[in-house]
Amino acid sequence: MTTIDLNSDLGENVADRIVSDDESMLRIVTSANVSCGFHAGSPEGIRDTLGAAVQGGVVIGAHPGYRDYENFGRTAMEIDSRTLQAHVEYQLGALIGLAAAVGGRVSYVKPHGALYNTIARDERQSNDVVAAIRAIDPSLVLLGLAGGVVLDVAEKAGLAVAAEAFADRAYLPDGQLVPRSQEGAVLHDPAAVAERMVRLAGDGVIRAIDGSDVPVDAQSICVHGDSPGSVAMAAETRRMLQDAGIVIAPFAGSR
Repeated sequence: MTTIDLNSDLGENVADRIVSDDESMLRIVTSANVSCGFHAGSPEGIRDTLGAAVQGGVVIGAHPGYRDYENFGRTAMEIDSRTLQAHVEYQLGALIGLAAAVGGRVSYVKPHGALYNTIARDERQSNDVVAAIRAIDPSLVLLGLAGGVVLDVAEKAGLAVAAEAFADRAYLPDGQLVPRSQEGAVLHDPAAVAERMVRLAGDGVIRAIDGSDVPVDAQSICVHGDSPGSVAMAAETRRMLQDAGIVIAPFAGSR
């Protein structure tokens, strides 16, 4: 029987920048990638999202990114290794502490935004992120883009890994995501998004932007919390996966 996880990027709201409906999304997903504060969110808001995840039985993941609050962590950065490792360690430590304060535990790490995309192809920054995870808690699972460089780097370093596919993002023929700057990079139709993910779970392929089929071996599916219509897309994806006989369950235990 096929099993797959549903995750979403949450904990990113502040009073003047509400980007997601965390309460609704936490009733749909099985894993929550919770902001660590560098790219979005506030300590009190992040704490509230962590508490809601604990109450809902949703597995918690840390979602560290570049120190780029103004641009929501979506600006690529050439950052030196010492700084990047320290920044990731700092964010993991903060989220682990807040999770413990509300009775929860962090089970995995999914880097955010431009950092996520960079380590899908950049070995040096991948090594920095992996080193940070190992320094803080080597039992944490690393969640990264299916086929990404960071997954190989992490496995060689002894970390457990899981691969991810994106429900609401278009793919290039090489398996990378279409850059957000390009038209058609972000998908919005709940039925079309859900159908793509049923095909992914059943056949292991995603239709690329040029019409070709891209092989994708993924254990988790992400619907971005800040995408317009994200709750409807996540709900329809969950419904259609379950109707197809696919079990929705977290890839990482709550420990």
